[in-house]
Amino acid sequence: MSTVGLVVNPVAGTGHGSSVGRRTHRLLRRAGHDVHDLSAPTLALATDRAREAATAGLDALVVVGGDGMVHLGVGVVAGTDLPLGIVAVGTGNDVARSFGLPRGDVDRAVAVVDRALRAGPRRVDAVRAGPPDGDSPRWYAGVLSCGLDAAVNARANALTWPHGHARYLRALVPELAAFRPYGYRVQVDDTTWESAGTLVAVANTPWFGGGLPIAPDAVPDDGLLDVVLAGPFSRREAVGIFPRIYRGRHVDDPRVRVLRGRRVLVEPAPDLGPAPPAAFADGERLGGLPLLVEVVPGALLLLG
Repeated sequence: MSTVGLVVNPVAGTGHGSSVGRRTHRLLRRAGHDVHDLSAPTLALATDRAREAATAGLDALVVVGGDGMVHLGVGVVAGTDLPLGIVAVGTGNDVARSFGLPRGDVDRAVAVVDRALRAGPRRVDAVRAGPPDGDSPRWYAGVLSCGLDAAVNARANALTWPHGHARYLRALVPELAAFRPYGYRVQVDDTTWESAGTLVAVANTPWFGGGLPIAPDAVPDDGLLDVVLAGPFSRREAVGIFPRIYRGRHVDDPRVRVLRGRRVLVEPAPDLGPAPPAAFADGERLGGLPLLVEVVPGALLLLG
């Protein structure tokens, strides 16, 4: 029998998170596991409770919700020997999609977690990001974005409808209306890209924004980050390339460059354009630039 900490987002799955959490709890107990509910009214409090429990002898942490809950779980367990289970019932579920985990199916997701608790987890990469001085870095599993996409993400997070990438599309229109290319200086290992630009994404996995393959060739266990750099598109050009992101064909545009590396420094370049917006990772606000981003191979133990 494993001792499992459970954290549930009560508003995940269009408000059905609490019932989904109760079902997850019942299924895990029925499978023979000792389940401790660590949920809390806020993500910050839930994170604190999960961290405290993680040091008290848990065998695994299981999160129920969308990418925000996965982000919480990764922040607690990455770099430790505590594995993470994901019951993906959010609107985007980009991280679960990238890891090949069930989405929107509680019974299948719990069955995957149960099998992995018995057979053992797999190792995947996780990413550490924070100020260049190394102060208080945070972990993420999927994609960090700091461009037009991040501005859209911030606006989309404030909307209550629609769901998935449709909400992203709704947020895109007003952001495009005010858009001017940002100024960037991006160093990927020993290569530097300095330009006015539309988008910078530092990807461990392919998808963001509710199913958009921003880095279609990203692999979450290859020890590398795929850094997508989009040049200074005009508003009209940005509108034109956006549908190509749905098919991952934006990377074929000559104004889009993809670099791969282990260490990425993203800084504003004020002489090239306005400061980029605050970065988001796994759909959660991470903070303003500059940011140092480093992949840590095998830092995350995943149940599934």
